[in-house]
Amino acid sequence: MVQIIKDTNEFKTFLTAAGHKLAVVQFSSKRCGPCKRMFPVFHAMSVKYQNVFFANVDVNNSPELAETCHIKTIPTFQMFKKSQKVTLFSRIKRIICCYRSGFMSNLIFEFCGADAKKLEAKTQELM
Repeated sequence: MVQIIKDTNEFKTFLTAAGHKLAVVQFSSKRCGPCKRMFPVFHAMSVKYQNVFFANVDVNNSPELAETCHIKTIPTFQMFKKSQKVTLFSRIKRIICCYRSGFMSNLIFEFCGADAKKLEAKTQELM
């Protein structure tokens, strides 16, 4: 099941609940065509991978959270685990960095775009 996240407090609670399990967060918008194509894929994955936490953030309803998470384009998928170092990936460039505070310190993977195969492959790899 995909949890709907509306604000930073809900986001922190979601990540805390995930603990050391993989948490996959989709940043999207109801008006975005590629996002609409990914909604059923993302939901199906949440049913298939019961040991992974899935959440959706609508960037139009939660602009502060989108900014905090450095969302520049949608759809963007971020994957979190408490015990991992931070590694950010995008289609354009790769950046390796470590955040010293906040929930971004748990981010282990990020990619942008409506690539269902990549999403599932990376989810399987990081579980």
